[in-house]
Amino acid sequence: MDELIREWRDRVRASASRGESLQLRGGGTKDFYGGPTAGEILDSRDYAGVVAYEPTELVITARCGTPLADLQSVLAERGQELPFEPPAFGEGATVGGCVAAGLSGPRRSSVGALRDFVLGTRIIDGRGEVLRFGGQVMKNVAGYDVSRLMAGSLGTLALMLEVSLKVLPKPVAERTLRFELQQAEALSRLNAWGGRPLPIGASFWHDGVLSLRLCGAEAAIDAAGRELGGDVVAADEATALWRDLREHRHPFFQSGEALWRLAVPSDVAVLPLEAPVAVEWGGAQRWFRGGLPAQRVREVAEAVGGHATLFRGGDKGDGVFHPLPATIARINRRVKEALDPEDVFGRGRMYPVD
Repeated sequence: MDELIREWRDRVRASASRGESLQLRGGGTKDFYGGPTAGEILDSRDYAGVVAYEPTELVITARCGTPLADLQSVLAERGQELPFEPPAFGEGATVGGCVAAGLSGPRRSSVGALRDFVLGTRIIDGRGEVLRFGGQVMKNVAGYDVSRLMAGSLGTLALMLEVSLKVLPKPVAERTLRFELQQAEALSRLNAWGGRPLPIGASFWHDGVLSLRLCGAEAAIDAAGRELGGDVVAADEATALWRDLREHRHPFFQSGEALWRLAVPSDVAVLPLEAPVAVEWGGAQRWFRGGLPAQRVREVAEAVGGHATLFRGGDKGDGVFHPLPATIARINRRVKEALDPEDVFGRGRMYPVD
């Protein structure tokens, strides 16, 4: 493994000296996400394996090329999981790619985002130096939390060698309830329920149907079920629903049209966009499908205090991610200059190159 790290350090330094870009890549299952990929590929999959796992401490450390499915299998043997339910989007997804994409699944609104579970990282920066940040406990936070900056960076800041993640026990029980509601009423109920001590683990609204997943102790789920009503979904059907939603195998995501993701305050009313819509995270994540003008989508998101991402497909000419406010853009540039001054990693993946 040390020889591989030396090889990668040399490649990074050579690319920096030549002004070239490297595309960091694991299984490639999320190549569609972000701006166009460019540069020579640096494949991380040879650097794989679980480095340390302390079930009693709820921490696991793995190398970047470790298959995500392998890590999840190790956790499952001890009744634990990555609670933010990261999507794989295909076979071969790696732990490094999972963190770099920064994507969370259906339970994100109840347990937190992937970034919240990153405890530490070991990286190679744009100068070819091996650096370590954070650790294996939640207390290791001082100044810039560089470890968590890796989450969602799409490989534009550094090559992650290892990452330490907080894990949690799997829920004791789950139950999915189904309600026939139009979007406005579904949003109203989700926000009312969100302010109460109910064991709601995930929600999904589409085409007049709201699905609600309850997670926790049997007694709590039974009590919530009596209070909320709705129809109980068969366990096998519920498992398939949340899996297909996480992996975008649900019919809503299968049209091949451009897919927009809007992050908005959960209490925002129905958005004025004429397009097929799906709603997650208690109303905070809204998906729109079709050939919507980028400027229009972003104006609608901004008007309610949110932002919009062209998640898949469509014309990326206007950029994929919502333009940053000037102050945030300056901070982003400083972080990039500190970690990758020669712009070696992922050139153009986050924002178009000037």
